[in-house]
Amino acid sequence: MVISTRQAKAARALLAWSQEDLARESGVSIPTVKRLEAEDGPIGGRADTGAKLQSALEAAGVIFIEENGDGPGVRLKKAT
Repeated sequence: MVISTRQAKAARALLAWSQEDLARESGVSIPTVKRLEAEDGPIGGRADTGAKLQSALEAAGVIFIEENGDGPGVRLKKAT
């Protein structure tokens, strides 16, 4: 699943992460995070960049919901 820039921004907001936090946790540079978030649509750039961002957000408890007719989404895992 390729996440969208809107999903990435929403996930970051749910975690109360700054762009700097996401960059640090994913190993992607701050300018790259800013550039990608300024775009709309699927996360562009190199394929591994999107995977790094998605992995970091998922490791922090984000669940990405695929397009199912009602639009893609984002939610946090329940605390256990």
